[in-house]
Amino acid sequence: MNFLSPIALLTLCMAAPLMAAEQTPELTGCAAKRQGIINQIELAKSRDNKDQQAGLETALSQVTTHCTDASLRKERENKVLEAKHEVNQRQADLDKAMKKGDAQRINKRKDKLAASRKELQEAVDELDK
Repeated sequence: MNFLSPIALLTLCMAAPLMAAEQTPELTGCAAKRQGIINQIELAKSRDNKDQQAGLETALSQVTTHCTDASLRKERENKVLEAKHEVNQRQADLDKAMKKGDAQRINKRKDKLAASRKELQEAVDELDK
């Protein structure tokens, strides 16, 4: 029995931090934004970049003072709408190029459309953060 106790204790000690990490909810909204800035401040401190640190501290102050989850959500929804509009515009440009039959323009328009779709997906992913 003495042989199993240290193994059981070791297993419990290794599993406890993992269980605690699972119970900690991921930050969202303004809290996540603040934490991201705090992380960047710590990185700037570690690199002894005082100018960047000062700018980030100003940004943190602004976020702390003015950020609300509702306003952040609205800002992100507007970004999604703008990205959708951009995708629609790029699709129309591609359609026009395809009617003309210019292969070089078609490829260029396809690349721009793909980039716009990527931006749209990134904006949609940001909605729930």
